[in-house]
This record gives sequence, C-alpha cells and structure tokens, in this order.
Amino acid sequence: MATTTDTFDGNDRAETPRTGNGRRPRTVGALIGGIGGALRRRWKLAALVAAIVLALALAAIMTITPSYQAVSRVRVDPSLNPMEQEGAQSVLNAEAIETETGLMSSRALAEAVVRDLELYRDPEFAGDAALAEGAPTPGLISSTVNAVRRRTAIGRDQLSYIISLSFKSEEAEKAATIANSLVETYIDLRVRSTSGTSERQAGFFRERLGELAGEVTAAESRLANYRASTGLPQTGSSGTVADQQITTLSSQLASAEGEAASARSNAQVASAQLASGNVDAVAAVQGSNVIRDLRNQRAEILREKGEIETRYDSRHPEAIRVRDQLAEVDRQILGEGQRVVLSLQAQARASAAEVGALRGRMSSLEGQRATNTRASAEAERLERDAASARAQYDRMNELSLESTQSTGAVITQVEVVDAAEPPVSPDGPPRALLAVLAVLVAGASGIGCALAVEMSRGGLRTIEDFEDELGLRLLASIPLAGRPGSRLKPRRGPDPADTIRADRATLYIEAIRNLRASISRAGGGRGKVVAFTSAIPGEGKTETALSYARLLAINSSRVLLVDCDLRNGRVSRRLPHRPEQGLVELLEGEVTLDQAVSVDETSGLAILSVATAHFTSQDLFEGPAMAEMLSRARQEYEYVVLDLPPVLAVADARTIARHADGVCVVVRWGHTKPHATMQAVDQLRNDGVTILGGAYTMVDPDAPVMAGGYFTGSLYRSYFG
Repeated sequence: MATTTDTFDGNDRAETPRTGNGRRPRTVGALIGGIGGALRRRWKLAALVAAIVLALALAAIMTITPSYQAVSRVRVDPSLNPMEQEGAQSVLNAEAIETETGLMSSRALAEAVVRDLELYRDPEFAGDAALAEGAPTPGLISSTVNAVRRRTAIGRDQLSYIISLSFKSEEAEKAATIANSLVETYIDLRVRSTSGTSERQAGFFRERLGELAGEVTAAESRLANYRASTGLPQTGSSGTVADQQITTLSSQLASAEGEAASARSNAQVASAQLASGNVDAVAAVQGSNVIRDLRNQRAEILREKGEIETRYDSRHPEAIRVRDQLAEVDRQILGEGQRVVLSLQAQARASAAEVGALRGRMSSLEGQRATNTRASAEAERLERDAASARAQYDRMNELSLESTQSTGAVITQVEVVDAAEPPVSPDGPPRALLAVLAVLVAGASGIGCALAVEMSRGGLRTIEDFEDELGLRLLASIPLAGRPGSRLKPRRGPDPADTIRADRATLYIEAIRNLRASISRAGGGRGKVVAFTSAIPGEGKTETALSYARLLAINSSRVLLVDCDLRNGRVSRRLPHRPEQGLVELLEGEVTLDQAVSVDETSGLAILSVATAHFTSQDLFEGPAMAEMLSRARQEYEYVVLDLPPVLAVADARTIARHADGVCVVVRWGHTKPHATMQAVDQLRNDGVTILGGAYTMVDPDAPVMAGGYFTGSLYRSYFG
C-alpha cells in the first residue's frame, strides 16, 4: 500500500512565469482559443439570439418614420443697439444666453406657433384628435404644444452670440416653416414683451417724477422759510449777520481796549506824580500850553525877583510883591497840573466805559451767533433733505429718459442669421447603416449570450486551470466520443469504452492511449494498481477506467478491473450478464477471486463487479480481505484498475485509494466546480494517497486543451479523418 503523495512539480512542461497569486498568466492565444471553443459549443444559442435580436432590430428600423430637421440661427447681441453709447461694453454672459435659449424653448412660444399655424389640425402633432371638428380644446392645445416642444431643440453655437433652433418633422417643408415661425414668433414676443415693459416703466417713472417734484419743492420751501425766519444767509454766503458784526466789533473792541489801557496807565502815572509833588514829570502837564506859559511867566518873575533882591531887602515891598507873584504863578501851575491829571483820569474812565459797552455788544452778538449755530444745524438738515430729494428726482429723470429711449431698441438686438431651409435628406443615419449596426449588435448579443452561458458553468477548461487550481499534472484530455471525428456522442450507439478496438484510431482512443502513457510515466513503471475517482458523480470516471482497462487488455496485457462502488456500480451494468457473485461476496469470503471474476469477450478484460448493490454500515474495505485480494491480484495480473466511487460522495473512495499505487482524478471538462475537485484532492492528499495526476473528460474535440493548448483541436482532429 502506498503511503506517499505525489504532486505535480512542473518538470514535465516548460515552466511559464506565474503571477503574484501563483497562477500562470493567460496568453492572448489561449484566451482567443477559449472564446472560439465556447462559440463552437454554443453556436446554436448564439445564432438563435442573434437572429432574434436582428429580427427585432430590423422590424424596428422598418417602422421608423423618416424625419427632417430644419435649423434656423439667430444672433442675440446687445452691441447692435444704436442707443448704446460709443465704446460702451455690452456683453452677454453665459447666464444671459441661457436665458434667451430658455425663452426660445418656452411653452408660451410653442403655444403661439401652434395657434398661429393651427398645428392642432395636423395629425403629426395632434394625432387622431386633429380630425375633431370645432374649436380646439385646452387639452388638444396642450398635447400639441408638448409634441412641438419635443421636436424642438435649442443650442448655443459654442461661445458666440448665435443660437440655433432646430425642428424635426415628417415633411421637409413643414420642418422649415415651423422652425422659421418659432424664430419669428420669438422675436415678436420678445419685442412686445420688452416694449410693454418699457411702457409700464415709463408710466411708473412719470408718476414717480411727479411725486418727487412735489417733494423737492416742499423741501426747498421749508429751507427758505427757515432761513428767512432765523436770519440765516442763503447757501453760498460767507456767514451770518452776527458773524459779520462780530468780526467788525472784535476789531473795535481790541482798539478800544488798547486805548483804555493806555489812558488808564497815563492817569495812574499822572496821579502818582501829582501825589509826589512832581507834577512837572507828567507828560500831559509838560505838553500843556497853559503850564508852559505859566512857567515862562514864573521864569520872568524869578529873573525880576533876583534883580529886586539884589537891590532891595527881602522886606521891601517890591520883594514881597515879586514873591507873591511867584507864589501865585506856582499855585496856578499846580492847579493846572491837577486839572490835567483829572482830565487824564476822566479819559481813562471814558475809555473803560467804551470797552465795557463794546464787550456788552460782543456778548450779545456771541449769544446771537450761538443761536444761529443751532439754527444752522437745522438748516443744514433741511438743506440735505432738499438735496436728497433733488438727487432722487434727477436719477429718476435719467432712468425715465433711458427707458423711453430703449423702448424700440430690442428690435435691433436680435437678427436672423440663417433662415431655415427645407432639408434635402432625412435626419439621422440611413436605414442601410442602421441595418449594418443591427447586424453588428445582433452578432455581439449572440456572442455575449453564448459566452455568458459558458462562463456561468464555471468549470475548469485549460491546462493552466487544471495545474494552477488543483496543483496536479494533467495526464490527458479525453473528448466526447462517437463516430470518428465527431464532437458529440450519438444518442443511440455504443458507449465510448465499447469503441476501443485494436483496429480503430479515433480521438477518444488516442486520448486513452495518452492517458496510459502519462500514467506509466507518472508511476515510474511501478503503477501496477491504478485507481480512478472523481469529486462528484457524473464526471465520467467509470467510462475512463473501463476504457483504460480495455486498452491495456487489447495490448495483450492481463488486466483486472475492479468495480469498487458498492452502492452504484456502473461497471456491473455494462456486462451482458449480471454475475451472481462479485466483490462483496469475495470480501466476505463466500467465493474466491477466480469465482468472482468475469471476462469481457471482446477485449479479454477480467472484471470484478458488484453483483448486487450493497447498502450497509459495515466497512468491507478496512479489513484484511481487501488487502489480501489486491495482493493476489498483483500476482495474477499485470495491471489492476480500480473504479472508485466519488470522493465527496462516499468515504470508501478514500479507504480504497490508500491500497493503490496511484490515483487518477477525473474532472469533467467545463462542468465540475473547481472548489469541489480541490476539496477531493485535499482529502486524498491528507490520507497519504499517491496522486498521479488527473484527466479531463467529455472535452470538446475542437478545444485547444485537446492539443496541449498550443494549437486548435480541429488541427489535432485532422489526424483522425
């Protein structure tokens, strides 16, 4: 019994670079070959889907009514307005252009055209309702407007002021007529709308100007009356009357204060000199003519006195007379000096009184000026009110003038660049091109459907799939069998294993021969007991085991095929006569190996089958009877082939596999899910089973895997007729 596990190491095939997940990258040729194989297998489905899609597409194309598209182009540019000032920047931004396109696609515009051209009478737009008599109903108008709007397209020509309006109709003339009507109606509605707006604005401005004129007059009257009542000068004057008087009085007061100070000083000095008896030191006394005359007279008396005193005694009457004259003159001089001092004091008092009077007047004027200042603040407020009212009036007057001037300017801001002309050919691609596209779409749909169905099966299909997913060597790819070169097994005819004869060469037989060679090489010539198993039922393991055993027997080898599936033994069903004893009876010791074996007359293959289905919990393969049977079989036969049950279905497969020299895992091509086979392989490896490799079964003969993945299977099939 083998106890080692053999895994694929990649030495038997040229190693190709692997991706990060350990898998070999798919070549373009492999992908193309896989797609081609899928289409060959599903060509009927692809053809059916393509035919259905093509029929539907052609039917739809034939029902398409030709439509004609007429285009009219309009320029919207404010620089065309002659009322604009020279050099003024008149630019429409993107939002303004979008607004114009919105107006051109508005419901009001479409309804105006519908009513003007009576399109509600046209079955193309109104349907069967167009045949109704009488005035159109609101519902008919609404549905017709919707139909017109659906056939209308508005667009801006890149970044220019050009707006294109296109309309589609079943008739070329009708398309051009409606397109031009839409443009003309748009211009008319725009002019009327703008003119009406301007007229309403002008009326508003006139009414508002009258109100503002009354407000200006009232404000200016209040200002003038207030200035008159407060004595404030008009706007632009240098100041109030009080301000002017204060200016003059300030000069007078300064002069009077100077004179009063001088007079006061002179009076004080004169009074001091007079009190000290030095009246002659007083400047005013010195300047007095009377005193000057008295001093001249005194000087004369002194001269005379001197002469008399020299001639007479002091008691002489002349001397007394002269002294009396001198005293009288001195008395007069003193009196005159006192009078001058009193005059200076009176002058000082007069100057002080004048200063006081001026100061009183100044105080009165300053009070009046304060009153005027407070009044000026109110006057300024009234003046601001009047100026504000005047400014509002002037601005409103300017707006009124602009509104009046722009009433008809809109006519020159919109012009038709290109009027719509009846189109020569229908809009859209021609039917021939649509038919070609329909063929392409139908073909793509058929191919896509076929590939989708093929991919939904999710089975292993290529050598890379087998080796990368399972980590096993692919020993052979066994095709669907039938007549030589056929793809499918006939519904009625021999089973694949029954076609194996020495005088025939078919794809199926050649695949079994490759399997034999690969098993021999994988086992190193030691593979005397070979077991065949699969992950799940229905993968073709029994047919493969029977074909392999018959091929060995045909080549003059003594071969024993053992059907190890006690519950569902398919080999036993292939025998012409069901035996009465078989494997179960042999293991239970009821019969010998020679008694339990039957021989295939065609190939000479010895078959140990299951006489009756055996459903029991007893494990017949764990005991020594199985080992003894295989030991004797090794002695009597050159090869022993074991047909095991599916690994994931029955535990017997894992038990029996340990007795074999090697196991071949059979995988149904394009059908078995990879994870199921991987689970089966992992279980066998964990049990220490030697896995020689695996084989694809029921492969499409044209699949690239039939030729090792290097060229198409059709070239490979050419060797077999």
